[in-house]
Amino acid sequence: MDFSLAPIAERVRAAAADQTPLRIRGGGTKDFHGLALHGEVLDTRGLRGIVSYEPSELVVTVRAGTPLAELEAALAERGQCLPFEPPHFAKTSSDAATVGGMVAAGLSGPARASVGAVRDYLLGMTVLNGKGELLTFGGQVMKNVAGYDVSRLMAGAWGTLGLLTEVSLKVLPVAPGEATLRFDDIAQANALRQLHAWGGQPLPLNASCWVQDGGVGTLYVRLRGAVAAVEAACKTMGGTRMDDNAVVAADWAACREQTLPWFTDRAQRPDHALWRLSVPATAPVLALPGGAEPLVEWHGALRWVQAPESAGEALREAARAVGGNASVFVAASAGGTGAKGLFDLKSAALEQIHARLKHSFDPAGIFNPGRVARAW
Repeated sequence: MDFSLAPIAERVRAAAADQTPLRIRGGGTKDFHGLALHGEVLDTRGLRGIVSYEPSELVVTVRAGTPLAELEAALAERGQCLPFEPPHFAKTSSDAATVGGMVAAGLSGPARASVGAVRDYLLGMTVLNGKGELLTFGGQVMKNVAGYDVSRLMAGAWGTLGLLTEVSLKVLPVAPGEATLRFDDIAQANALRQLHAWGGQPLPLNASCWVQDGGVGTLYVRLRGAVAAVEAACKTMGGTRMDDNAVVAADWAACREQTLPWFTDRAQRPDHALWRLSVPATAPVLALPGGAEPLVEWHGALRWVQAPESAGEALREAARAVGGNASVFVAASAGGTGAKGLFDLKSAALEQIHARLKHSFDPAGIFNPGRVARAW
């Protein structure tokens, strides 16, 4: 075992013996999310550094406490990237999201619907379980996994199954061509209908965002791919091509980091939570309580809604009616205790599977208790 892991493993074994809860934490930029934050902080930032990087093989192995910005900068130097655009959610200049936090949260940015999620780029990892044992899953190539793909199981587990120590990721070259088209004065229904139509065509769709401001809806569509494909799409899709690349890049980053005015305006309504509705991309306009207008991403599959937590049942019902689910992403009272209602699970069998997995990896229940389920 790596010398830097030895004291961490010893602390985990001691915590398991004493039934002491541990709160796994990297940069802490996502502390706002989850049911609650309990336990002594187990800081992962000492596990830092890029272990290996093979640009020609499109593979990088990095320690979990490495700042995400540091990894992205190293990839950018070689013209490569994490195509799923993980959000950082850094609130101050001193905040630094970590690679381990990126995987544990399993959150992806605007391109998720086109390129896949964090878990789709995981090749392998090492994990410290609740017994203080170091486990290795997967490897550094796509076709070397036998049995269960445990690495992907860890994506979105929020540290409840184990402490990630090292991850191997598939990376991709930065697309040679890119353009953003703006479609003005377009209603949500028309925007969804158009996105659905484009989705059935061989177009280099990468990301989309529909937002209403002052009663007027605007649809933004980002294209990425071969230069010829992007240019051809710009000629056939219509809309207005946005030419200021720096401004466009900043706007998409603001969408990813939830710093667009639509998100920040929630500060004027302190009783409102930020709800995340995950639905089929082909779902129609949803009947939302209070006539709320969502911000729509992922070609219709992700709909952000600002509403009081008291509107939860109506939002969940609206999402379930089209085969989706709704959960609080940022509670009105979010802060040191996290959000309320991470999952919208109504299947007792599925809940039992989650509980059994938790017990298998963390039998003493010491890792991030109460973060994703009240029972463990």
